[in-house]
Amino acid sequence: MAHHLKIYCKTSALAKLREFIQGKLLGSRLSESEQLQVTLAVEEVCANLIIHSHNCNGKDHISVEISPNEKEIVIEIIDEGSAFNLLDYTTPDLKKVIGEKKKGGIGIILVKKIMDDIQFNTQDGINTCRLIKKISS
Repeated sequence: MAHHLKIYCKTSALAKLREFIQGKLLGSRLSESEQLQVTLAVEEVCANLIIHSHNCNGKDHISVEISPNEKEIVIEIIDEGSAFNLLDYTTPDLKKVIGEKKKGGIGIILVKKIMDDIQFNTQDGINTCRLIKKISS
């Protein structure tokens, strides 16, 4: 069964997103640590969309759909902002990021590390980022 949430593109909406994700993962077979990691990954993707693709425009929205099953958790993040394909992201040199003491720049690294599969598609101005977390048996 799929669960849906629509949030407006304001950073204040991230708390509602976090609560939604945590609530829907509660009954899953993911460990507590994995649940927190998946929540972090989804929040990171959505925060980047809100800030960078939508410029915190509260008139825009992002839809999030969680579809858990026995083998995996599939989370689709859908928006109509400027397309950003996580798969095209070049990982920065962490030593350089740390040395420059720049804020940001490592969230996408975390998403790629946490999730088992990431798929991205843009069609007719609609972007879909699919995050998949496999459930260990």
